[in-house]
Amino acid sequence: MSRVYKIVEASVWEAAVRGGSFPGAEVDLRDGYIHLSSATQAAQTARPHFAGRDGMLLIALETQALGDALRWEPSRGGELFPHLYEALDPALAIETRVLALNADGWPDPGPLA
Repeated sequence: MSRVYKIVEASVWEAAVRGGSFPGAEVDLRDGYIHLSSATQAAQTARPHFAGRDGMLLIALETQALGDALRWEPSRGGELFPHLYEALDPALAIETRVLALNADGWPDPGPLA
């Protein structure tokens, strides 16, 4: 099983769960797709984009469940990142993990598969 991950504020995700749909966080709505990360990209996403932000969650998703709306596209330095081009059904989350701030002040996802 291949997974991708979304780092999102707990309050935003909880609202999506209640409403049955996650259209994306502010940056996702601005860019026109939901930004996701692979297991090896999650920490490098957390450091610059979520430093100092407590109350973040890591949402794990199975790539197959996302279908054709999931595309791997060049981003930072040409590295391929997963982008989702439709609203996400929160029921597709296979794991939800609270991210604590590490000693360096960013939400550390720890080792991922």
